[in-house]
Amino acid sequence: MEAETRKKGFFAFVQDWNRQSELTTPRHHLQIAAWLERQAVGVGSLGIGPRLLLMAFRGAGKSSIVGLFAAWMLYQDPNRRLLVLAADLKLAKKMVRNVKRIIERHPDTRGLKPPAKERDQWAADQFTVLRAQELRDPSMVAAGVGGNITGSRADVVICDDVEVPRTSGSPGKRADLREKLAEIDYLLVPGGVQLYVGTPHSYYSIYAEEPRVEAGEMRPFLDGFARLVLPVYTDGPDGRRRYAWPQRFGEAHVNRIRKTTGPNKFTSQMLLQPVNEAEGFLDPDRLGRYDGELEYRESAGLAVLTLNGQRMASASCWWDPAFARPAAEGGKPGDSSVVAAVFGGADGRFYLHRVLYLSVDPGDPDTEAEQQCLQVARFLERHHLPAVHVEINGIGRFLPGLLRKALRAEKVGAAVVEEASRRAKALRIREAFDALLADRRLLAHATVWETPFVREMREWSPDGRYTGRDDGLDAVAGALSCEPFRFDRQPAPGRKPDWRAAASPVPVKEWDV
Repeated sequence: MEAETRKKGFFAFVQDWNRQSELTTPRHHLQIAAWLERQAVGVGSLGIGPRLLLMAFRGAGKSSIVGLFAAWMLYQDPNRRLLVLAADLKLAKKMVRNVKRIIERHPDTRGLKPPAKERDQWAADQFTVLRAQELRDPSMVAAGVGGNITGSRADVVICDDVEVPRTSGSPGKRADLREKLAEIDYLLVPGGVQLYVGTPHSYYSIYAEEPRVEAGEMRPFLDGFARLVLPVYTDGPDGRRRYAWPQRFGEAHVNRIRKTTGPNKFTSQMLLQPVNEAEGFLDPDRLGRYDGELEYRESAGLAVLTLNGQRMASASCWWDPAFARPAAEGGKPGDSSVVAAVFGGADGRFYLHRVLYLSVDPGDPDTEAEQQCLQVARFLERHHLPAVHVEINGIGRFLPGLLRKALRAEKVGAAVVEEASRRAKALRIREAFDALLADRRLLAHATVWETPFVREMREWSPDGRYTGRDDGLDAVAGALSCEPFRFDRQPAPGRKPDWRAAASPVPVKEWDV
């Protein structure tokens, strides 16, 4: 134990390697080395070991320095077992080969290489160093995140670029990735190390620092992990940019990367901010947010509806029906049945007040259609909606009659308008949202942000390659398309008030004849 305490730290280990290789050590590599060494203090004690996330810009050499860290961990204790997980086995093998090369050449680790007669322990995807203990698992092994790691045990798990477009390009892929990474807790020994290394490839990245409530997250996936985030540059308090590696990634080169890859990919891969790499067509950041509720009152025989302090001038509701039954065991759910309510304010803005994703109970004595119609009827009553437009394409053809029956049973005085959509869905969605988002005249209630609707906005694109969910978008687009155009209520300067500006009928007691 005393001899082990005299072993050099990781910072010096890195310096020795670069000196031998006739390389200079970049400033950000020194920063990473010092951080990893601090976090590794006490590794091996019982309890929860270090849980680390290292994010550095593309081209920063993070995999190289993590390879040195893996070799140093074996130098400190040859009995350790390291598992490298990557998006695919080929990438994980690359890390293992790099660590093997370091062990063979670094002056402090050459003695760990087994003799020639034991070279079967020195393979491309795994190797075992000379160690005192007889252990079933190799010193270091590579595995793809989709591979079978059940039964393995590890003291250190390095997740090297497990999130790539292939594993994060859709909600289903992201859920699958999270499920597989959750297995790490079952194979990591007490006091072991988890180290994630990568860059974000989605707004719903596993590396996100804040939970994505609309995706069902109550806390970030890597909640509690110590983080080191090194973007290609940071903006100083004086407004000047400070580049992490100016010798290789100076201003001209960075600007060339931004121009070539586009702003979204540059933001995610070089500035390490979770955004969708594809250029978004419907930007939720342009969607306003409010918390107010509807207030209905009657005065002098007139009904008045206000929302968030504004008087409402119109309302539209659209139901895009579908089978809303839950997915079978191990299966995927089908389309969502969604009803949306939009209010038009006297201020010229539109308020997306609710987006309801309907659900049904297979054990309910009522049919699935009857359950949905009852939910829609109560939705209309709760939000003072005068009518609902029902898309009758597909299964919606037989729903208007059932919905009218439910409205009568619930004593809801709302009309049912049948709508047959004949235009392409992508065109309908784009026309409904484009102008309102550009002018920032569309606001959404806080509850809407907790539904899948916002996620649908972030991931939607109008091209044929889009295969994600858009049921909420379709319902809201339908409601927006039903909103009437309202003339400007303010007369032009120097002109008398326009007769079209009247908000309500003016009673006339008698005519001058």
